[in-house]
Amino acid sequence: MMKKKGDKILRHTASERINHWVVVIVFLFTAISGLGFFFPSLNWFMNILGTPELSRLLHPFVGSAMAILFLFMFFRYLKYNFIDKDDLVWAKNIHKVLQNEEAGDIGHYNLGQKGIYWMLSISLILLTVSGIIIWRPYFAEYFSIPVIRIALLVHSLSAILLIITVFVHAYAAFWVKGSIRSMIEGWVTRGWAKKHHPRWYREILEEEKKEAEKQSQK
Repeated sequence: MMKKKGDKILRHTASERINHWVVVIVFLFTAISGLGFFFPSLNWFMNILGTPELSRLLHPFVGSAMAILFLFMFFRYLKYNFIDKDDLVWAKNIHKVLQNEEAGDIGHYNLGQKGIYWMLSISLILLTVSGIIIWRPYFAEYFSIPVIRIALLVHSLSAILLIITVFVHAYAAFWVKGSIRSMIEGWVTRGWAKKHHPRWYREILEEEKKEAEKQSQK
């Protein structure tokens, strides 16, 4: 993952980028159709999957696909999202971050990005569990009416949490110049890496040094 070409450093592999954008597409279909179910003024949103009837049929299947696809992202990025002491430095200097300055010796992700990761994970877990409980005609019959009512509430609240988190994630990606390019083309500049993720950049330099030593020994 740490390949280089001149000033470019690979941050996201092709498989990671494809996984990410497929999840985005599936999320849009799931979120838009779901909003149509819960808000009468947005009923026309259900046409995104064809017709309202078809949307009601396909929504849980599309949502399941989103959860499965996100599962790959969850395990792929898990090792980068444990909170450490440098994240606390980042949090204490959030005023600098809001002024587009960096604080702390940040690794692959900063505390804000880690927060997004965990919010997405928690909301999708809640959506999946509650979605199974209310999924007719396959699973709902195995649960009592009170449980289904609670599941409907949890599903609605976690869906709103997921949508808000995705909007925050998208805004942050546009706000930090170079982030969108890394998820489209896969690479960032060395200057970007050194400024925003200095510890990750040092890890890259160390790997490059080891690779150079191996090459010299051949």
